[in-house]
Amino acid sequence: MINDLWYKNAVIYCLSVATYMDSNGDGVGDFAGLMRRLDYLHGLGVTAIWLMPFQASPGRDDGYDISDYYNVDPRYGTLGDFVEFTHAAKQRGIRVIIDLVVNHTSNQHRWFKEARRDPTSQYRDWYVWSKKKPRNSRQGVVFPGVQKSTWSYDTVARAWYFHRFYDFQPDLNTASPHVQAEILKIMGFWIQLGVSGFRMDAVPFVIATKGPRAAQAPVEQYGMLRLMREFLQWRQGDAIILAEANVLPNTDMEYFGNDGDRMHMMFNFQVNQNLFYALAASDGRPLEQALEATRPRPKTAQWGTFLRNHDELDLGRLTRQQRETVFEAFGPDPAMQLYGRGIRRRLAPMLAGDRRRIELAYSLMFTLPGTPVLRYGDELGMGDDLALPERTCSRTPMQWSTEPNAGFTKSRKPVVPIVSGGPFGYEHVNAAQQRREPQSLLNWTERIIRMRKEVPEVGWGDFEIIQTRDTAVLALRYDWRNNSVLFVHNLAATPREISLSVGIAGEAGRLLVNLLSDDHSQARPGGKHSLLLEGYAYRWYRVGGLDYLLKRSDIDTEPAAAASKRVKIASRARSRGRPGGSAP
Repeated sequence: MINDLWYKNAVIYCLSVATYMDSNGDGVGDFAGLMRRLDYLHGLGVTAIWLMPFQASPGRDDGYDISDYYNVDPRYGTLGDFVEFTHAAKQRGIRVIIDLVVNHTSNQHRWFKEARRDPTSQYRDWYVWSKKKPRNSRQGVVFPGVQKSTWSYDTVARAWYFHRFYDFQPDLNTASPHVQAEILKIMGFWIQLGVSGFRMDAVPFVIATKGPRAAQAPVEQYGMLRLMREFLQWRQGDAIILAEANVLPNTDMEYFGNDGDRMHMMFNFQVNQNLFYALAASDGRPLEQALEATRPRPKTAQWGTFLRNHDELDLGRLTRQQRETVFEAFGPDPAMQLYGRGIRRRLAPMLAGDRRRIELAYSLMFTLPGTPVLRYGDELGMGDDLALPERTCSRTPMQWSTEPNAGFTKSRKPVVPIVSGGPFGYEHVNAAQQRREPQSLLNWTERIIRMRKEVPEVGWGDFEIIQTRDTAVLALRYDWRNNSVLFVHNLAATPREISLSVGIAGEAGRLLVNLLSDDHSQARPGGKHSLLLEGYAYRWYRVGGLDYLLKRSDIDTEPAAAASKRVKIASRARSRGRPGGSAP
């Protein structure tokens, strides 16, 4: 079966079954409830759903501590419920990808219980042991301030076991051929039940050699990635792996493979972190550098672009000064920060609920090279609860309506407290109200998703950074199959007037057709376009094309003074909550 590369022009929506919709009133979301919301997701326009872990688990790390890879946690339903869900999603043209968490298991997993109890067990070698506590046990801690060591003593096994994350998550010995075979079996099982791929958790740790001797200089076993890719090609040609790998750009091709024979997709952490610096400092230059650094990739490979997800906003790749700039802008209170390197807030409160900046941020995400990945609730502008520990603060239940507990559950005790009160409480931010408001963020997101899918140049084409001579204005042009699109973003709060050359010779470059409004642009004499952008403005243009527009007499030929006045009017309109001139 040939891979149809569906992921190149997709929109992925990440959600947790536990916090999305409760159907039976026990306070926990389930697959029956999720099925009831599939039409909502279909209407939003997403093409794939990414499910966070839902397998059997003690639930000490939001399901990332799995105790049975081949079963659904009873709180969420049964395997039958899961199959019904994947079938219902397929009927609506929505694919399902699931988390593949194989760096570690729960310490309650049968494999670990047998391994610690019997030194001769076949599962003993499935984990990483040491008779003595390694000297470097405090190195490589993933959660500073919460996790003290990467080695813990087990009184039953009378040995130390390795855990890259929490002590209740012993690492699997992924170098073992038996463990590798089991990972493929896990993938094959869920493929058979209807999934279209996996978001693979902690990939650099999965492929690294482990043990007391390897801790100083672990070696990446990239061959494992090719093994997984080949297995998927054999089982289901259009299944994918989306890798969570926060690595430096000079190792990107090791994960993709020079021939595109390893990971299909990777999250672009380098661009993500520099994007937040650009938003904080109104300076697009480091973002442009990150885009160039991550440009190389095979034709079949794709980046996953994102703003926030279920983890902290990791800023570890920025310089210290850049990181402090982002902290000051978006997380000045130490309670908003986490692990000394990140921010634990959702996007909307980070941007102080400013609709202009929220639209700008999402416009950037949808138009940067790659496939956009949305976090559930961000289409509404949901907030967080900083009173909750660590990353749980941004993992609160979906806010459906003004009913008690946001319409998520009829139970008095939801699995995680609902965000209530204040500007982001469910009383003000919920899907039911926003459905009825034409200019709501929900309806804006639906329109922007539809338009993003109509510009496949972003997913398939090559990009070029267009010089604007203004560090606060980012302009990107994409070319694919003789078609071109241009995206312009003003990162600053103040209006900007720029002059730019699209870089396409002849008549084709003289007309910019605005895809989000009637504010088109005709090049001035000399072939340059003069654009006036209000604060935090964005423009989506198709370059040339739409010949009928050439015959119109109202194509952006207004004098500069009139245009400046229009920008001021649009800015005032947007500040009052109306779409102004740049919203779709």
